[in-house]
Amino acid sequence: MQNFIARDVETGVVVANRVTVASRRLERAVGLLGRDLLDVGEALWITPCHGVHTWFMRFSIDVVAMDANGVVVDTVSTMKPWRMRLPRPGAFSVLELPAGTLLRVPTKIGRRIEILDSNSA
Repeated sequence: MQNFIARDVETGVVVANRVTVASRRLERAVGLLGRDLLDVGEALWITPCHGVHTWFMRFSIDVVAMDANGVVVDTVSTMKPWRMRLPRPGAFSVLELPAGTLLRVPTKIGRRIEILDSNSA
């Protein structure tokens, strides 16, 4: 299984060092359902994805929506279960992170996040 990292291009800060990709329809539909938590450093990159929900989830998450070039177009800190984030203009993919990540990592709207194979990073 391929392992990816998510890195803020401007600062070089690693947002997540264990990124799982959900690119198939079933993977995107299931997302984090059935999980009890995301560990620090973990993330789920859903692509393509324009908006997310946390229905039936057991924990809060941070959400980073990016355009096709990885530029951040929206962020949500500590999105609780049973919430919905409607699609944002320009959103192409979403990075779901453990709640609190956006407080520790200075990722902001307008910054670019790159998803890299950990072997080539």
